[in-house]
Amino acid sequence: MNSEQPPSHEAKVDPMAARPNAADVRNAKTTLLELLARTGVPEEETGQLIALVEAGALAEARDAVAQVVAGAPGDRGERYRLGWTDGTRTVDDALLRSTEHALRRAMGPDAPSAAAEGPADAAHVHPPVAGVDVERAKVAVTPLYLACTHVSDLDPEVSQDVLVAVLGTMSSAERAGYAGHLDEFAAAWSERLTRLYAEYGPGSDVSIHGRYSLLHSPSSIAVLERLVSAPDALREEWDRVELPPVWLEGLAKAWDAPPGG
Repeated sequence: MNSEQPPSHEAKVDPMAARPNAADVRNAKTTLLELLARTGVPEEETGQLIALVEAGALAEARDAVAQVVAGAPGDRGERYRLGWTDGTRTVDDALLRSTEHALRRAMGPDAPSAAAEGPADAAHVHPPVAGVDVERAKVAVTPLYLACTHVSDLDPEVSQDVLVAVLGTMSSAERAGYAGHLDEFAAAWSERLTRLYAEYGPGSDVSIHGRYSLLHSPSSIAVLERLVSAPDALREEWDRVELPPVWLEGLAKAWDAPPGG
């Protein structure tokens, strides 16, 4: 009697079978909209966030495709290389169109082309600052602030109004990319920011001076970025939302002061 068992054949799992289909994606979006609506977040703002996440995922996919384009095998002949390049560029073009569509859904008609580069039109009339814009800015500035100093009990608790003034200097497209811009600003000015908060921020000899109150708030990072990038527009918005002029003057004075000054 033959006791050998026939070899087992494990079921082959199609990796594409685990991919969410259109119904799964719609269900996830609807669930997220309903959950956030219970916390008071308007559906329009949640939809904008979802569209921005989608645009970001598509942009990352384009980066991956660009690496594939550059990685065409060189040992298969010129015709093979050209076919490889044409195919990957066709995929890249499709991803580009999808990215631009997601950006338009997120930001409306002033969304820039995903292929375009350069600053937004300075003459653009900036839309009102939405709650979702402020929340995104809060999330962006907090870790940058904590990298320079620590949480302060003297925080003036005006982050909302300060960030409204800051974001009022930008178009919707600029607001969508502001987190990345802040990261670049903090990296470029890291040494100066560290010195500034050490000499004027929480725990410093002048920490209780009202002129430097804003250095106790994470929103100060955003204000400093605008003082460098768009000082005139910032002062205009600062006056419009009626924030204390001395806070902005103190921050500008501290930023321009020489080391140890």
